[in-house]
Order: sequence, then C-alpha cells, then structure tokens
Amino acid sequence: MFELILTYFLTPTVLFFAVGLLASILRSDLEIPKSIGDALSLYLLIAIGLKGGIELSKYPLSDLVQPIAAALFLGTVIPVIVLIFLRKVLKLDLDNSIALAATYGSVSIVTFGAALAFLENMQTPFEGYMSGLVVVMEIPAIFISLMIFRFLEKPANFQVARHQVGISAFSSTLLNKEVIKESLFGKSVYVLTASLVIGFATASTSIDIIKPLFIDLYPSVLMIFLLHMGLIAGKQLSALREHGLPLVLFGIALPLFNGALGIITASFIGLSVGGATLLGILCASASYIAAPAALRTSVPEANPSIYLGLALGITFPFNLAVGIPIFYALSQWLYG
Repeated sequence: MFELILTYFLTPTVLFFAVGLLASILRSDLEIPKSIGDALSLYLLIAIGLKGGIELSKYPLSDLVQPIAAALFLGTVIPVIVLIFLRKVLKLDLDNSIALAATYGSVSIVTFGAALAFLENMQTPFEGYMSGLVVVMEIPAIFISLMIFRFLEKPANFQVARHQVGISAFSSTLLNKEVIKESLFGKSVYVLTASLVIGFATASTSIDIIKPLFIDLYPSVLMIFLLHMGLIAGKQLSALREHGLPLVLFGIALPLFNGALGIITASFIGLSVGGATLLGILCASASYIAAPAALRTSVPEANPSIYLGLALGITFPFNLAVGIPIFYALSQWLYG
C-alpha cells in the first residue's frame, strides 16, 4: 500500500498540486488568474463529458440500468447520512449541516479526472460509461439536500400548506424553482450534460476532431489546473482553524466511509476493479463548483469557509494524495 501511494504521489499531477499548495502556505506571489482557472475548469468539464458520451455510445441501454440506479441511490443516500451525522453527533447547526450534506453528497469532477489519470497510468481498465455517472451523481445530492432544508427550516409552514391549502401548494413550496434551477442548470451540470449528449450523438463522426484537444491534451491541462487548485486549497486551510478538530477529522473520515460504500455498491452491480475505484472516488469526493453555486443562493446563512474549506482544504488534498490509491487497493482486495 505504501509503495502504491508513493508511486502515485510522485506523478506530475499530484506534484503540481503540491507545488501550488506549498506556494500558498509559503505566501508566494505565484498566482493563476481567475479567468484562466475558470477556462481550465470549463475545459475539464467538456473533456470528461465528451469522453463519457463517446464511451456511453458503445454500450447497450441494458448495461447502463444498474450503474445509473446505483449512482442515483448513492447520490441520494450519502447526503442523508452526512446530515444525520452532523446534526446528531457533531451537533452542527442546520444551515451548515445542509451545506456539507450537499457538498459531500455531490462530486468533484477534478478528483474524478485525477482518478482517471491514475488508472490509465496503472494500465487498469474501467467501464467507459463511468464518466456518464458523474453527471448522474452531481444532481441528486444537491436537490435532496436543499429539499430537506426547506422542509426542516419551517416545518409548521409545510403542515399548514399540506392540510389547509392543498397538495399543489405544498409541492410548489417544497420544489422551489431556484433549487431546481441551480441543481439542473448550474454551470458544471449543464456543461457536463451537454458535452455528454454531444459526445454520445456524434461519437462515430467526431472522434478525430475531439481527440487532439480534449483527449491527447487532457493530462497536461489537468496538471495546470491542479496547480491552480493547490493555490486555492492552501488559502482555505487557515479558515478551518476556527472550526476545530472535529470538522477537520470529519473531512478525512467521511471520504473513507463514503468511498468504501461506493466500492461495496460497485461490487454488487458487477463493476470491474477500475470501475469500483472510480465509483469509490466519486462517493468520497466533495463538490466545490456545483454545490457551492446552489448553496450561495439557497442556503445563504451557511458559512462558505466551512463547506468550501473542508472540501478544498482537507478532502480534496486527502483524496488526491492518498485517497485514490487507497480506494484502488481496497477495490483490488475486495475483488480478491
């Protein structure tokens, strides 16, 4: 296990992240403009979506039913588990508990991209449709978390709406249009879905156009983006000091639990070792693009330094440094 982690840590993608993280901690003037960071993020979303769509086109629908059902199940169950733990065990307030449930129930596209690069480096095959599951898992956690928040925030109002005004009023109160908009049409979900559809629809004719930019250059662009993410993650570390050790430990322990849950689920639906590793890392990751965009407007009282600080300052580096090889080793052990 140690040798696997060391080998993985000495890859360019992880080392570039470490360079950015160290630069931020040492207060270097190294900086990547936000506009470039946004462009790199957009590139990764398009690249993963296109590759996922192309691979999805190679599979019959019958092969996709179980993986999609599993992704929807995990995307729904994980935020509920997170919410119950934070409220009952850590006694965290409702707003920040909901924010963390949405953040940790959703996924990190960059962590997934790093896991893809890891498996390719290890020459471990995986199901091509796994990139499609990123889109499937991005949405339900945000949607479920925000609906629970609206229900728990003012439960009395829901009782009145349901019994005195009618079920339609109750539904319209619960299914807020802003929640739906942010969950379904936020930047990351929209671009991923659109790219996935384009890759699926044009797979037979567009591979020669897509390959030079979005497949061949993907590892190099990922390295630059991880340098950018290292700089951002380093700035979030200081914000976590005021929130104490329990939340920091939560940011490490939860990915291990969620990742194991994903790998066990993968074994039940018959995914390969590579597919199980990817599903595990999807479950273990935390969103810092789609979820924060939805939380900013839907749960304004939640503290960004908590949910962004944990996702970027603790969980993202943990998964990148040791989580991916741990889940790979766990998948190998489980499949024996």
